[in-house]
Amino acid sequence: MEKTDQPEITLEMLRHSTAHIMAAAVVELFPETKVAIGPAIADGFYYDFDRPQPFTPEDLKKIEKKMLQIIEKNIPFEKEVWPKEKAKKFFAERNEKYKLEIIEEIPDDTVSIYHTGNFTDLCRGPHIPTTGMVKNFRLLSVAGAYWRGDEKREQLQRIYGTAFFTDDELQKYLKNLEEAKKRDHRLLGTQLKLFSVHEEVGPGLIHWHPRGTILRKIIT
Repeated sequence: MEKTDQPEITLEMLRHSTAHIMAAAVVELFPETKVAIGPAIADGFYYDFDRPQPFTPEDLKKIEKKMLQIIEKNIPFEKEVWPKEKAKKFFAERNEKYKLEIIEEIPDDTVSIYHTGNFTDLCRGPHIPTTGMVKNFRLLSVAGAYWRGDEKREQLQRIYGTAFFTDDELQKYLKNLEEAKKRDHRLLGTQLKLFSVHEEVGPGLIHWHPRGTILRKIIT
């Protein structure tokens, strides 16, 4: 196995590697979980998981704590190139059906594998050299997601997070996120008792309260 040797560490690499650390933490804490995909995105990263129980806010705290332990160990990201058949056997033994599906679609005879301690993932990379390079991150939320974006396929749980090179950048991002939430009309409307949202009736459907009905008539 070889450690990743990159001349420049990009923000995308940092976030992608943080997603792998999160997946390693999730699998260690919740061994029944199956992993799907976990890319870097514009504002951070996510990883999709298949787990019978929903992730709770308390679970996110546990995952963050476990991630910090993995980071503190300064574990190297080690790359191997495996024959497809070896990779299929490895993931089949672990019932990782999402990885198997991805492998089947790879046209090459070999696939790229990354090890982070006891966690092994199918990934093209590149990654940062070690987990210890992740200093400033935060897990943000959990949302539902369909495998491959297909509503006829399995529904997964997507954990979103973000990571930055500096704490100042992270804190600025979190502050902006909090300010955006405060300006959310749904949050303001419920706080001012203008309306309530009943998801059990229908996604996003608003029930206007008397105060909100008056305001609605004024602005329309």
